Amino acid sequence: MAEPDAEDRKPQSDEARSAFSQPSGVIAQTPAPEDESQTTSEFALPDGLATPASTTQETERSAFSTPHTYSSRNPPPAFTPAQGIPMVRLTKDVPWQDQMRTMLRLPVAERPAPEPSQKQEDDAGLPVPRVLDLTLRIGELLLAGGEGAEDVEAAMFAVCRSYGLDRVEPTVTFTLLSISYQPSLVDDPVTASRTVRRRGTDYTRLAAVFQLVHDISDPEVDVSLENAYRQLAEIRRNRHPYPGWALTAASGLLAGAASVLVGGGVLVFVIAACGAMLGDRLAWLCAGRGLPEFYQFVVAAMPPAALGVALSLSHTQEVRASAVITGGLFALIPGRALVAGVQDGLTGYYITAAARLLEVVYLIVAIVCGVLLVLSLGVMLDATGLKPETTFEQVPTRPVVQILASMALSLAFAILLQQERNTVLAVTLNGGVAWIMYGALAQTNLKLSPVAATAIAAGLVGLFGQLFARYRFTSSMPYVTAAIGPLLPGSATYFGLLALAQNDMNRGLGSLTKAVATALAIAIGVNLGSEISRLFLTAPGATAAASRRAAKRTRGF
Repeated sequence: MAEPDAEDRKPQSDEARSAFSQPSGVIAQTPAPEDESQTTSEFALPDGLATPASTTQETERSAFSTPHTYSSRNPPPAFTPAQGIPMVRLTKDVPWQDQMRTMLRLPVAERPAPEPSQKQEDDAGLPVPRVLDLTLRIGELLLAGGEGAEDVEAAMFAVCRSYGLDRVEPTVTFTLLSISYQPSLVDDPVTASRTVRRRGTDYTRLAAVFQLVHDISDPEVDVSLENAYRQLAEIRRNRHPYPGWALTAASGLLAGAASVLVGGGVLVFVIAACGAMLGDRLAWLCAGRGLPEFYQFVVAAMPPAALGVALSLSHTQEVRASAVITGGLFALIPGRALVAGVQDGLTGYYITAAARLLEVVYLIVAIVCGVLLVLSLGVMLDATGLKPETTFEQVPTRPVVQILASMALSLAFAILLQQERNTVLAVTLNGGVAWIMYGALAQTNLKLSPVAATAIAAGLVGLFGQLFARYRFTSSMPYVTAAIGPLLPGSATYFGLLALAQNDMNRGLGSLTKAVATALAIAIGVNLGSEISRLFLTAPGATAAASRRAAKRTRGF
């Protein structure tokens, strides 16, 4: 056998052999030719690398499905804050509104597990669609009746938790209600919504819905889904507690009491009442013809103003024509919507608050249009009794008469709001207390600013209203809305409209600004009084005295 040459035995240099060349004895596989038209991703797995997920055929999965890398037997360690997670226990001796409001203000991870207060009729599982539908129907009645957005969400949350639905998120806007329920972290959520198309003021129906929610939330009361639907249908079918003629008479009593409150006498009372009743009947006629609410307010504001102009043209010194017009304005100012709108804004529901306040602006513009049309005609006819210096510059202080007038005004307002008969006396007394507080601060030697005195009196109204509501386990709106009637800025509104009719823009805008400031003081005072009442009463959390969470969607400093 011939030996190899010396040159063949010499090792090859790096230039002659690459470091990436295959060793001798390894058979190289010829790669398949690549298709130039085929696109590849830079995140694609290299050839020859196989994973368990890629070897099996991928099936269509949901976005809420459990990841394939998760194992329930060996879950990853959970994160626990250094200070620990506080345990929240809900006491049973507080209203359900406070319990559910506390739950809504807690993060979802810190909410305690639900304790269903209503037993299911069968073991087939929770009837989720029916529970959500019942919840939306209850929320619709509350929102249409003028209840605040936070209380509507609390009621919807209470109904769902009473029937065993955890992980629910209700959402309330001015015209739309929606609720979402997710059974678990890996299941698809169920969402339902309902639109509020009709609104009506009926606090009797509002109280009945609150009582239904209270019964559903009470573990000692058995209310099945069928019974809840039956009671809700009965609430819808119930007629108003007061007939139409009683509402018309109440509007006349309200305007007459307001005219006496600003310095009018017996004759002014009668004339203001007749003007308000005539405007109310005209508004009902327009409503029956299908006209929008804007034009109804325009028509309702014209008769009292027309009677005031007619009295001023008669040159009668015994009758204060301006008091007649002011009484009509008291009967039309939308105090209920104003309080609800500002309350929604203070609790963090800005969309609903903006919609409610926009509704208030439209109604006030309608009142301005109706009154300005008549006042402009009176100014053209040289009505001397409409001059500002002859109206309220020197209003006589009559404490007893004004207190009785304020109570009559609150009584009439309660009837217009369709309140229950057993709540009329309480709200009448609350209105009298509000005027006593206002008179003691603004019409005595203290000489406090009318806006500040109004805010303090409204705060007292909110405090007493919240206490009455807690005593009866119902909404505070029936005890608050009618009681703020004597504090409404009727005279300031009249001053502003009269100045605008006389082309005095500076004085008119100044008076209207004062009216707006008074209205905001009423709304903020009512909300502040309600919050103060909650501070001194038992909260539903075990450590509520140490820290109370802020309202939803606020920063919570």
